[in-house]
Amino acid sequence: MERELWRILYLLTQELDNPFGAWLYSTTDVLAAYFWAVLHDRPTSWAADPRQWPDDLRPALLPCQSTLSRRLRRPKTVELMTAVEEHLLALIVVGSCLVQIIDGKALAVSGVSKDPDTGYGRGAGGNQKGYKFHAVWGAGPMPIAWGLAPMNVSEKTMARHLIPTLPGGGYLLADSQYDANPLYDLAAEAGFQFVAKKIKDRGRGGLGHRRQSAGRLRSIGLLTTAFGRALSNYRNTIECRFGAWVSFGGGLAPLPAWVRRFSRVRNWVQAKILVSGARWLFLHGSHKLALA
Repeated sequence: MERELWRILYLLTQELDNPFGAWLYSTTDVLAAYFWAVLHDRPTSWAADPRQWPDDLRPALLPCQSTLSRRLRRPKTVELMTAVEEHLLALIVVGSCLVQIIDGKALAVSGVSKDPDTGYGRGAGGNQKGYKFHAVWGAGPMPIAWGLAPMNVSEKTMARHLIPTLPGGGYLLADSQYDANPLYDLAAEAGFQFVAKKIKDRGRGGLGHRRQSAGRLRSIGLLTTAFGRALSNYRNTIECRFGAWVSFGGGLAPLPAWVRRFSRVRNWVQAKILVSGARWLFLHGSHKLALA
């Protein structure tokens, strides 16, 4: 399937790129090689070797490893990947989902890693060193909004950046890590009712002694109803999203040893998002519409 997924991503990138400029290699050439490496979970040096390509897929211009490393750090490359991501989202039509879920996924590295961009924070099963992927998911295979941060950056901090970017409106579900009055107010401004499990009771009926957001009070009341409990149970489906994302060849497995420093991790994660979107289009036969 790697051939088909690469072809979808390559043709979309080619369609959205502006090929004119002073560079010998276009941004499409750079991303074509990068997508081939990501799909096979290999470093860019592997994709820069013509022997690793089928004759019918190998680009006429194949950048060397040093060119790939340099060009992948340029803003134009990230902008083009983001344009492909937005195009895939529009094709999959997940932006209008009534119920969206926010959560984070730890991307741990070795405790002896020298990567200065990492941080220590809460990961799976305890404290870990690395990064954390923060995302808002709808019903589709790609996150509606996402961000990357060192592991020590809290979910609340990242939620403040993600919530204002969400399209549409409806319900935004989260776990108790997100139960903070400012997030309820921010979600309401974006057109969402924020629904999060209340943190452990702490005096005055478990509401503390500060002003309570109207959204938080509605969430507490909603979770006592059958509909609210159904919403709370539905929040657990985000674990299925993360699980499905790592369960196919080319998906987001643990960060490989050659993916270190923030810019490289970000590019790797975004490319994996594009792979997931392309895979969904291929499995549903919608790639013909995308490439028409």
